[in-house]
Amino acid sequence: MKVSGYVCFDAVGLAELVAGGEVTPAELLAVARDAAELVGPRINAVVETWPADDAPDAGSSAPLAGVPFLIKDIGVSMAGRRMEMGSRLAAGLVARDDSSLMRRFRRAGLMTFGRTATSEMAYSITTESVLYGATHNPWDLKRSAGGSSGGAAAAVAAGVVPLAHGTDAAGSLRIPAAYNGLFGMKPTRGRVSMGPDFDEVFSGLAVHGSVSRTVRDSAVLLDQISGPEPGDPYFAQQPSRPYAEEVTRDPGSLRIGVLGQAWGGRRTTPPVSDALSRTVRLLESLGHRVEEVTVGLGADWEEFVLANARLLTANLAASVDGLATALDRPVDTSTLETVTLAGYHYGQRVSGPQFVDALTIRNRVARGLARFFDTHDMLLTPTLPELPVPLGTYAEGAEALDGLGWIRRVLDRSPFTVPFNVAGTPAMSIPVAADTGTGLPIGMQFAAGHGCENLLYRLAGQLEQAGPWAGRTPTVWAGAGSEHR
Repeated sequence: MKVSGYVCFDAVGLAELVAGGEVTPAELLAVARDAAELVGPRINAVVETWPADDAPDAGSSAPLAGVPFLIKDIGVSMAGRRMEMGSRLAAGLVARDDSSLMRRFRRAGLMTFGRTATSEMAYSITTESVLYGATHNPWDLKRSAGGSSGGAAAAVAAGVVPLAHGTDAAGSLRIPAAYNGLFGMKPTRGRVSMGPDFDEVFSGLAVHGSVSRTVRDSAVLLDQISGPEPGDPYFAQQPSRPYAEEVTRDPGSLRIGVLGQAWGGRRTTPPVSDALSRTVRLLESLGHRVEEVTVGLGADWEEFVLANARLLTANLAASVDGLATALDRPVDTSTLETVTLAGYHYGQRVSGPQFVDALTIRNRVARGLARFFDTHDMLLTPTLPELPVPLGTYAEGAEALDGLGWIRRVLDRSPFTVPFNVAGTPAMSIPVAADTGTGLPIGMQFAAGHGCENLLYRLAGQLEQAGPWAGRTPTVWAGAGSEHR
C-alpha cells in the first residue's frame, strides 16, 4: 500500500483491510511512517517514533487490529517509552509500566508507534513548547494547531494516522479538533480510567479521548477504552449498546438550545456566527427543534475563572514538585516555561480552604448545567469564538501574567469549552462548517447531559451523513504528491 491509498481509509476501514488479508499490520506501519516523514518537517506534530512492539497476532479479532496509532506525550504511560509532558523538567523520563489506558489500546489491536506534541504540562490551548517547538496547523502553517492535544490533531488532519489519543481538561481535544477540521469527543467524567497512577487529573477536569477524521472511529475506540478500573474515584454508567452502533441510529427530533455568545463577555466573531447560523439551518432541515437559549453557569464568570485557576494551578504545583523531586531537577526557568512557572508559584499559594471553595464552585456549575439538560437534549455552541489564531498569539505579554492572569487569558479565548470539563459532562466538536473567506475549518460544539455520549454519537453520525467532511483536506496532506510512496 502507498501513502496515497492509506490516507483514503479511516481506522475502521484499515482494520477491515487487515482482517480481510488485503494488507498486513507491518505494511500499514511502514506506510504510516512514510506519511509521518512526508509531513513531519512542516507541521512538527510527532515528537518521537519507535518500532511498534505490539503488532497483533495473525487472525486477531480486535476491532482496530493493525491500525497505526499515536499517543499524546502526557497522561498515558507506555512501558519503556518516554513521556516528557512537553517539558524540559521531564525530559528523558521513561515509563516503567503501561497505564490502564495503554493496556486497553493494546487490547484494541492498535499499533502505537510514536507520541505527539503537547503544550508543556498540558497547560495551554496552543501547542508551542520550548522543548519541541511549535506545532503548525496543516490548514495554514502560520496558525496554531490548538492545544493541548495539538500534535495529535495536526497528525490526524495531515493524514499520518486516522485517529490519535488526546486529553481534555479545558477543551484540549475539542479545540484542536475545531482548529484542524476533525471530530473530537470529550467523554463524561469517569468514562475512561486515569489509573493506576492517578485517581483523577486536575481534580476531575481532565479526561482521555481521541481526535479522528470520522465519527465511527471515535465511537469504536471509546467502546474499547471505556469502563472503570479498580479504585477509580468516578463511575459513568456503561451504555446499553456499543457507541459504534449509535453512530448509525436515527437520533429522532431533538430539542437543541443554541448559545451563540459565550459566558464571560468575549464576542463571537462574524465568521463563526455565520457558521453557527448555517449549522442551525442544517439541524432544522433534519427535523430538530432548535431555539436560542440563555444558560446559567451556576457562578459568575470571575468566580468561575478564579475557581479554575485554583484547581488547575494547585494540581500543577503538586505535579511539578513530584517531577522535580523524582528527577532531582530545579524548578526555575531552566526547566519550566514562563507561564508554567507562574502557575506553579500561584498554585503553591492556594490554601486548603481556597481549594475546597473551588470544588464547591465545580459542584455549583455541574448542578446548574444539569438543570439545563432537564429540558433540552443538547446545547449547541461554537467550539471557539474565533478562527485559529496565529502562532505566538498566546505568548504576547505572557511574561507579565501571574497564574490567575494566564488562566483568565486561556478561558477568555475558550469560554465555550471549559464549563463542560468543570461539570464533567460530555461534549463534542464537529467540523460541520468552514470559513467562506479563508477555507479554515470551524468547529461546532454539542454538549449533552451526564453519560449521554450515545445521543451525541447519534447526532454526529447524522450530521456526518448530511454534510460529509472527511473529503476536505488541508494544505499539508500526506496524500498529496505521494503516488510513489
